[in-house]
Amino acid sequence: MKLMPLAFVIGAAVGLSACQSLDHTQNAISTTKTPSTQAEHHDIYTQTLKNGLKVIIKQDSRAPIVMTQVWYDVGSSDEPIGKGGISHFLEHMMFKDAKGVSHDDYQRLISHFGGELNAFTSDEFTAYYESLPANQFPLALQIEANRMNNLILTAEEVATEKQVIKEERRLTTDDKPTAKAHEEFLAIALPNSPKGLPIIGSMPEIEAITVTDLQNWYDQWYAPNNATLVLVGDIDPKTALPWIEKYFGTLKPSSLPKRTPLSQPSHRGYTQTNSYQNVKVPSLIMGFNVPTLGSRTIKNHTKEAHALSLLSDIADGGLSARFERHLIRKLQILNSVSIRYNMLSKSDDLFTIIATPREGVSLADAEAAILAELNAITNDQITDDELARSRASLLSSLVFANDSIAKQASNLGALSALGLPLDTLDTLPKALDKVSKSDIQAVGKKYLTKDNLTTVYVLPKNTQSPSDTH
Repeated sequence: MKLMPLAFVIGAAVGLSACQSLDHTQNAISTTKTPSTQAEHHDIYTQTLKNGLKVIIKQDSRAPIVMTQVWYDVGSSDEPIGKGGISHFLEHMMFKDAKGVSHDDYQRLISHFGGELNAFTSDEFTAYYESLPANQFPLALQIEANRMNNLILTAEEVATEKQVIKEERRLTTDDKPTAKAHEEFLAIALPNSPKGLPIIGSMPEIEAITVTDLQNWYDQWYAPNNATLVLVGDIDPKTALPWIEKYFGTLKPSSLPKRTPLSQPSHRGYTQTNSYQNVKVPSLIMGFNVPTLGSRTIKNHTKEAHALSLLSDIADGGLSARFERHLIRKLQILNSVSIRYNMLSKSDDLFTIIATPREGVSLADAEAAILAELNAITNDQITDDELARSRASLLSSLVFANDSIAKQASNLGALSALGLPLDTLDTLPKALDKVSKSDIQAVGKKYLTKDNLTTVYVLPKNTQSPSDTH
C-alpha cells in the first residue's frame, strides 16, 4: 500500500501580514462557536463545516509540532481531453501571490518558524501541507484558507512557471527511458480510464494551458466543499476548531461538476507491445486490471483487494517470497523483479510487475516464467508460513506508515480524499485475518490471467527494426 504522488517541491510564500494578524486572534479561542455535524473515531475527531469543508483532527503530543494538510478532491483523472497536466500546473501556481500576500514573504515566514511546506498531485487528488511548531499552527490555516479563495493568477507568472513545468517533465519523464516506457504502458493498460494519462501532462498540453484555463480550474475545484483539512500533532480539537472556523468558515462552496468515471473493464484479451528506449538492458512491464478498495461497481471488491495485497506479498515480499526464491535465486531467470499494487484508490487499478531478466534470457521467457510462478501460487499450495509472513509484512508496513505525524496526516487525508472510511487502516489487521488461502487463490485465478494482461517489452533503441518505427 503506498501513495505515489507526482510531487515537486516548489518554493513559495505568504506575506508578513499573516504573522501580524496572529496577535489579534488569540482571544478567538474562547469566544468562537464551533459548528455542528461532528463525530469521533477513537482518537480521531471529524467535523464538517456548514460550507462543506471536512475537518479531521488527531492529537499526537510526542513532539510540539502540528502538520496541517489540505486535500482537494481533484487530480489528473478529472481533466478534460487536451488539458492534461492542469491540476499539477495549478499546484505550482498555488505557491504564487494571493490577495494581500507576497510569495517571497511566504517562504521566509515558514522558514522563520522552522517549518516545512510541500505539495503533490496525483491522478486522484492534490494536497498541500505545512509543518510548524504547535504554537504557530494558525499560520498554516491562514495560508491555506487565503489561497483557497484569493489566489492571484497572472499571464506573466503562468508563462514563467510553464517553463519550470516543462523542464520538470524533461527531468522526470522525457529524459528517463523507464519513465517514458511506463507512461506508454499506462496508456495501453488503462485505455478507457483517465488514470492512464500522465499526471504532468504531455509537452503540447503543458504548452497550451493558459491563465484562463487555470483560473477556471481553480474556480471549479478549489472550494471548501471539495476539500479536506487535516491537522495532526500537539493540538486538541477545542483549540483548533475556533481557528478553523475563523479562517475557513466564511468561504463559499462551489457547484462541483459531474466527474468522469474511472472504471476500467478487465479481461480485454492479452496485449503485448514493444517500447524502444535509450536503455542498455531490456526489461518488461506487466499489468493486470484489478479492483481496489474503491472499486464499488465490483462485487466483493473489498475482500478481493485484501486478497490481492496478500498475494503480492507472497510473490514479492522479500528474500523468502516466491519470485526471489524461485525466479532470481533458484532458476536464475531474473536479475530483479517487483510488484506494485495499491489497494487504496477510488476505482479499478493495476497489479503491476516490473522485471529485468538475466543476460541471455529473452523477455518472452521472463514473462512466461513470471506467469508460471503466479499460476503456481494460485493453483498449488500456499503454506501456512507464507500466509503468516504475508500478513505480518503488511501489518509491519502499516506500523511504519503511522510512525510519524506527517505520515498519519497523509493517511487520513488520502483516505478522506479517496472516499474511504477513516478507520480503513485500523481495521485492516482483522480484515486480513479473514482472508483465507482459497480467497487468495480465487482472486489470482480471476484476475492474474493472460487474457487480463498488458505487457510492454522495454528494448534498446538499437534493436529496433525499420518495420517497428512509427
